[in-house]
Amino acid sequence: MTEKLLQFIWQYQYFNKTSLQVSSGEIILIKRVGELNNNQGPDFSNAHIIINDIELFGSIEVHINSSDWKKHAHSNDNNYKNVILHVVWLDDGFELNNVPLLELQSLVPKVLLNHYNLLMQNTEVIACTNFLEKINDLTWISWKERLAVERLIEKSGIIIQTLNNNKGNWEETLWHLLAYNFGLKVNSLFFKQVADTIPIHILAKNKSNVLVLESLLLGQANLLNDEFEFTYPNQLKKEYQYQSKKYNLKPIAGTALFLRMRPSNFPTIRLVQLAQLVSKSNHLFSIIKEANTISEIKKLLKVSASDYWNHHYTLKDDISEEKAKTIGDKMTDLILINTVVPIVFAYGYFNNEEKYKKKAIDWIQEIKSEENIIISDWKLRNIITKSAFDSQALIQLNNNYCKQKRCLDCAIGNKILRN
Repeated sequence: MTEKLLQFIWQYQYFNKTSLQVSSGEIILIKRVGELNNNQGPDFSNAHIIINDIELFGSIEVHINSSDWKKHAHSNDNNYKNVILHVVWLDDGFELNNVPLLELQSLVPKVLLNHYNLLMQNTEVIACTNFLEKINDLTWISWKERLAVERLIEKSGIIIQTLNNNKGNWEETLWHLLAYNFGLKVNSLFFKQVADTIPIHILAKNKSNVLVLESLLLGQANLLNDEFEFTYPNQLKKEYQYQSKKYNLKPIAGTALFLRMRPSNFPTIRLVQLAQLVSKSNHLFSIIKEANTISEIKKLLKVSASDYWNHHYTLKDDISEEKAKTIGDKMTDLILINTVVPIVFAYGYFNNEEKYKKKAIDWIQEIKSEENIIISDWKLRNIITKSAFDSQALIQLNNNYCKQKRCLDCAIGNKILRN
């Protein structure tokens, strides 16, 4: 038994309440279990109980053993002066003169404890695998809705923190978020560092000149330091030398990673595609925020790198077969999921405007489900995703609940324990 599980049992009343008695033998009726308190003080506040027809209002403290009250020195803490009931798993002989004691050990169904132990002892990330076939669709639908919104709220918190660092500039915040996600998982932090060194106003001044934009991004990423064979890379190098002096820019430390990557995902390609996106869109955040459909934004994101890159993946490779370096459907969806939808939701969340939050939720339901290890793992258990709304929910479930064994906080875990 853990105190967390005992709180769960009390909160949801998963015990036999027939002819319930406190340790003194008096009958107790539970009218309101109280609200779980995660801060200092008793475990539950605003509770309401009746003992021998006397109504009591106040707090409830939960312990494994009754002697834990003494061990935790609650008697000397004024926060515990209004406790009206001491709920314990085991009464080991310690009782308070003025606080009734309720022992739950003999009242809790053994099946609940067995299921809990099975979940906690399972070494798989998805500990509830053997129970999943018994969970109905309605439970999954409502839980995934909550998880997807929870994930958007978490992302909003990070975006708003960036917004505060940018002194409330949403365009600058979008630029940082775009750069981070264009770097994909491998180079995301590196790309963010690049974006941090190039203010949006410098990009805006040069948006009509792709050569300048590419030179700024590639130069700040330490990719223009070598000697080059081809004319275009040398033009970029020369332009960067001029622009870096003009704006007093210094490249960031370190280098982007190329190893074990598909050429289409090379940092050079992603940076020059990002440069094209900057060049073709004025006030990008405003355009995204006021777009009516997700298809409008998809068209906006479908940019191709400049001509040199039709035959190259890096600044030093040999000429390759001609292929336009256009942002593909998969990359477009990733930018929509991780940049566009979160920043629109964050704008609505920050300004308390429901229409933007609703727009973001509507949009993410139109995007294809992600394909990654987490989603594949759920598919093996016959949990199917129909859209990015579903896949984001399952990523949230995996990372914030399953990995942390938070079965007591999970709707699926709750269902398993109740049944």
